[in-house]
Amino acid sequence: MRIFFIFAILLLMPIALLARNRATSRYMSDFSRELIRTQPPWSKPIYSGTQVTVPGLENVPDIHGDINNPQLVVFFAGNQYMLVNQLLRDFQLRYPEYRRVVAFTFPPGRLIKAFASGHGLLLGNMHVSLTPDVLTAGKRGIQNAQKAHHWFLITEAYARNRLAIMVQKGNPKHILGLTQLADKNLRLCMPDPHWEGIARHAIIPALRKAGGQNLVHQVYWVKVREGTTFLTHIHHRQTPIRIMQKKCDAGVVWYSEAYFHSYILHHDISVVRINRKQNKTVVYVAGEIKNAPHSKAAREFMRFLLSRQAQALYRYYGFLPPKKMP
Repeated sequence: MRIFFIFAILLLMPIALLARNRATSRYMSDFSRELIRTQPPWSKPIYSGTQVTVPGLENVPDIHGDINNPQLVVFFAGNQYMLVNQLLRDFQLRYPEYRRVVAFTFPPGRLIKAFASGHGLLLGNMHVSLTPDVLTAGKRGIQNAQKAHHWFLITEAYARNRLAIMVQKGNPKHILGLTQLADKNLRLCMPDPHWEGIARHAIIPALRKAGGQNLVHQVYWVKVREGTTFLTHIHHRQTPIRIMQKKCDAGVVWYSEAYFHSYILHHDISVVRINRKQNKTVVYVAGEIKNAPHSKAAREFMRFLLSRQAQALYRYYGFLPPKKMP
């Protein structure tokens, strides 16, 4: 009965998400509904406050929550941006003593570098020097961080994902798979291997599987040189925006990202699935930081990530369970 109740709530989310993206105040009504609908953050903030957002300019979609003396700080792999606000609200309902929580959904490599350097994050004029209680990333990233820094008290796998191709609605270029990305007339958005681990650890190996080193060379060198591959710094924000603005025809992303924009928000975006033999799967792992500033909250959040409620939320947004089912 409890599981049925959870899924009944999740089935109502598309309606709620659409409502949340409409102008809900006089301030926001100064901007067109279409601008608000297509510009991030694409989800309702955790807390209320005096609105100062200007879509496309004064907008910080990847810091979720309250940065003022938080009781829980989570560094999240960025591709989970679509569900983090709901996840944290659900966590607070279960543990109401944590009134101030915050999560960051930037590329995990940047978050790991910020934590390792101790210099914090710089976003425009804002400097954030919070220490995470929990850090999540792909399995490889967590393993490398543990080997290099011995940061984690415990680690837990909590979800999996795979690649997909995000395209304009209706797939007007008739893209069927990775090999077509070499087409000289196709405008691509692709994560920059220098800044985004998805490129190095997933996309480039997938391209190599599909068309050998020549396909990698065409997509990541020839087309970059010719200006038909645009390299992103934060693909989960840049790629959907550029595709909706028709600046790009396609981009390789995590499946959950394309699914979110196409099937949940109903943006002008479609999903092209990648052949399983050519695809790459990532396992997301959370690590509780040793001597975390908020160790009790970290331990309870780690436990919550594996709860039925949290796992149902991940399934709703297109993620796979942390382990393959027999």
